[in-house]
Amino acid sequence: MVVVTAAGAGSPVVVEALVVLVVLVDVEVTSSTGSVVVLVSATTRSDRLSLAHAVTATRQSAASAPRGATTPAVSRSACRQSGRPPLLYVDRGMTVVERTWVALTSATGARAGHGPHPCQGLYHRPAGVRPTVACIATHYNVDFSEHYLAELLAERGIGFLGWNTRYWGNEAFFLLEHALVDIGAGIRWLREEAGVDTVVILGNSGGGSLMGAYLSQAASPSIEPSLGLRLPDAVLELPIADLYISLNAHPGRPEVLTTWIDPSVTHETDPLSVDPELDMFNPDHGPPYAVAFVERYRAAQQERNHRITAWVRAELDRLQTAGAWDRVFNLHRAWADLRFADLTLDPSDRLPGCYAGDPRGANYGPFAIGGTSTLRSWLSMWSLETSQCQGAPHLAKITMPSLVVQSLADRGVFPTDARALHDALATEDKALELVPGEHYFETGGRDEVADLLAAWIEAHSR
Repeated sequence: MVVVTAAGAGSPVVVEALVVLVVLVDVEVTSSTGSVVVLVSATTRSDRLSLAHAVTATRQSAASAPRGATTPAVSRSACRQSGRPPLLYVDRGMTVVERTWVALTSATGARAGHGPHPCQGLYHRPAGVRPTVACIATHYNVDFSEHYLAELLAERGIGFLGWNTRYWGNEAFFLLEHALVDIGAGIRWLREEAGVDTVVILGNSGGGSLMGAYLSQAASPSIEPSLGLRLPDAVLELPIADLYISLNAHPGRPEVLTTWIDPSVTHETDPLSVDPELDMFNPDHGPPYAVAFVERYRAAQQERNHRITAWVRAELDRLQTAGAWDRVFNLHRAWADLRFADLTLDPSDRLPGCYAGDPRGANYGPFAIGGTSTLRSWLSMWSLETSQCQGAPHLAKITMPSLVVQSLADRGVFPTDARALHDALATEDKALELVPGEHYFETGGRDEVADLLAAWIEAHSR
């Protein structure tokens, strides 16, 4: 049974529903910072208890609670056990994780006409507990609402907001300043609604440079507005966080694209055009690749990025003359990092290939980062000349305690990337951990990395 109540709306609406896999325990409509916020809570068990058992436990818990009672905050010391990360129960396998749907507007993002809010995500926490420590993870365009670490960290007593900005699945229109405003809305919700004292920024994968940019801007505002636009006031007043974790993070958006794009493309409108002298898939070159070829190849990758930027600027001028604002364009062949094929470059425990499998097949396929952009989103996200999504300048302003974690079988982020990120951080309280596993720990290691993160968070949030 699900009870839906709108504050001040009279009698609650009772809805009967058959639920498989999850047990809905609460749906409410409330108000937060002037915006309508829809909260939908669900509990799941981390062990294999039957659905009936879970339903019974949920109903008994609800029946014993005073009417209208709120969930009390639980201090970290109350659930700390012998120096281990905080756990709700002695047996973490029995921990019930509650998931709350959070949907918000932001200072520059209104609710869409067909209904959805621009900022959406899931808040994970141990059932019956209001953690005082929580993580927030966001990506440029990947859905992080059900991040693979969310339930694992909630089982360890740490809240986790998997958060999506308005650009989730929509990176072709990405503008950094508005993404940062949307992330700020999530952090405000954690502090003002979820009761969190210590906010941990988790920069995972591409989200590493995005969250680094957030921390940099919150600490010392410095970003410039996108071409032809005004910088919103809200991006100058972002709420601060307390700790930073970089997990298998790419060095920056333009950096990763440039090391992946195929410099052998001779005509940007022809995905089959090839300069054989720069073709990594030409067996005459390797693998393994000679040092001279690697140097020529890397220089040509940067040149291609600069050529696209020059075309983008010229195209914007042409559109402006015609009274047009912007347009989209396609980028072909962006699965061509030499390290995908040559394991002697930046050695690690990885297997040959890329995230999409065979790099040659992926390179000539339709799916790739930066595959579609507007002219302005290219300048904001991908251009080596103009993008403010480059990692190092922002890391140089991060002075809070920071942890860099890198898995050694990652096919797209490499040990040199992790060491460079660690070295670029301004803080003296920083650590670098190299661990087994792939990019998202798809074949194992998630519990171990959750233990690592939880222990570090606990040690830095006392």
